Amino acid sequence: MHIGLGLPISDPAALLDWARRADAGPFHTLGLLDRLAYDNPEPLIALAMVAGATTRVTVQTEVLIAPLRDPVLLAKQVATLDRMSGGRLVLGLGVGGRADDHVASGTDLHTRGRRLDEQLALLYRLWAGEPYNAECGPIGPPPLRPEGPEILFGGFQPIALDRVGRWGGGFLSAAPPSWASGLFDTVRRSWTDHGRPGEPRIVAQVNVALGPPDVIADARAAMRAYYGFSDYTEGFLAGLLTTPAEIRTAVAEFEDLGADEVMFYCYGRESDQVDRLADVIC
Repeated sequence: MHIGLGLPISDPAALLDWARRADAGPFHTLGLLDRLAYDNPEPLIALAMVAGATTRVTVQTEVLIAPLRDPVLLAKQVATLDRMSGGRLVLGLGVGGRADDHVASGTDLHTRGRRLDEQLALLYRLWAGEPYNAECGPIGPPPLRPEGPEILFGGFQPIALDRVGRWGGGFLSAAPPSWASGLFDTVRRSWTDHGRPGEPRIVAQVNVALGPPDVIADARAAMRAYYGFSDYTEGFLAGLLTTPAEIRTAVAEFEDLGADEVMFYCYGRESDQVDRLADVIC
């Protein structure tokens, strides 16, 4: 099973140090979350920089809120990053749930799921080289594969989970093992019901912070700020893993559930966490 690292969002300038350390270590993937009305780096731009500063690791959006974006420009941006990274891009997609993001983008919060499905149909057409419409030809450059990069879908509701089977790719889960088991089963049923060959790739995410008390406190403060919109903020904070034993237990539980990768998402800004987390899994 692979282990990935979710990059912190508090200091964009520090991301390249994190990325180079991770690329030299045991990590398979570097992920970055997405918001619009928030103080975080734009993920496609940031991951392009990360890909240029590394040679081995996959770069992954966790998750890109596609309904906030123009789909034609998104198709071009994704294909460009896919080609320039040598196929190291994984596109995690979701609909987002923060109203202010949709206010800032001028999109409708209540139709975001339908918009994502419409975007996906267009993305796949454009990546396959089809013309945009009768008055506009193809949108290049083409991605490395006609179907585009691997896509993972995040979400919790049945309609969101069913996108894995309808569109293919895999599932990005932000739930603890006790809850994730049912989500994994639903995703696998969707995959089978839609007649997909093989099995979906399943990626789990856990929030982690290792280090002295000030590092843990900094991570908790960053999490509280990020999840402040939610009624489940305290639950998210309670789920932060802060010891090697807790992290190893979570990895083992997800492995038992059949996850293909576990992403350690870091909210602390201190880059020594990369080495501490590497020691946990080596």
